[in-house]
Amino acid sequence: MPTTAIEVQNLHKSFGAVKAVDGIDFTVQAGEIFSLLGPNGAGKTTTISMISCLLRPNEGDVLVLGHSVCKDPQAVKACLGMVPQEIALYEDLSAQENLTFWGKMYGLRGEPLRQRVNEVLEVIGLADRQKGIVGKFSGGMKRRLNIGIALLHKPQLIIMDEPTVGIDPQSRRSILESVLQLNRAGATVLYTTHYMEEAQELSDHIAIMDHGKLIAMGTHEELVRIVGETDRLEVTLSAEAPQVIETWKVTPGVHQVTSADGHISLLVDDSNQVLPRLFEAVANTGVRLTSVDIQTPNLEAVFLHLTGRALRD
Repeated sequence: MPTTAIEVQNLHKSFGAVKAVDGIDFTVQAGEIFSLLGPNGAGKTTTISMISCLLRPNEGDVLVLGHSVCKDPQAVKACLGMVPQEIALYEDLSAQENLTFWGKMYGLRGEPLRQRVNEVLEVIGLADRQKGIVGKFSGGMKRRLNIGIALLHKPQLIIMDEPTVGIDPQSRRSILESVLQLNRAGATVLYTTHYMEEAQELSDHIAIMDHGKLIAMGTHEELVRIVGETDRLEVTLSAEAPQVIETWKVTPGVHQVTSADGHISLLVDDSNQVLPRLFEAVANTGVRLTSVDIQTPNLEAVFLHLTGRALRD
């Protein structure tokens, strides 16, 4: 297996006047978990759709295990497994029947197909539900079966597009453990998410996307160093108070203030020194500071620092 699993080269994709992906470059090393992190609409799904040959780039290329998505898409498709964001299952079939059908699509037949279906059922934790009709499965079970389909042909590279969206916390935990297990077994994983904590937990390297561009890339530790020795404060007020926020923006020790949905985020030098100044700005305004949460720098603080808005926006 080559040292480099994916090499993205000056990738562009537009839909009419909208630049969904705007000249990005990154490299995924074999054997690692690499996450694309960004809000909805950042360009993550469009990027992996080009990597998996579902969309053709307007400009640039991607090499997947040495194969060009533009020149040799069939070779690319043969060496990767794709877990789409949307569930792609036949709900009137059982889990076993779904896996058997898709295994045949990958060219598996007879005893090798039967053995591989049984192996995948064990990996995704559905061996005891293999005869169950998929339409009666929970969202988490469907997600796991969706992952299982991508594993049938033993791909060297697995691409997962937000596989934990819309499922319960227990199922989400199970899927994250499955990703780590697959990686420990030797698979390279390209993972997209808008959940900061998933990227932090899973990833060897993280690329942060916004508006079709890569705005930062590195290990979690490298990315966090972008914001320096700062603290992040999550604050709520008893009522809307634009004048308070404007005062906070020019308060000594405050680097950045952003407000969304009643929550206010601040990047500050030293919370112990800055907090009394924040309270002082609120005094005599008729507004109360109802909660303060002090956080050490994380990926959301990086996104806030680079874009001026919270990742959840």
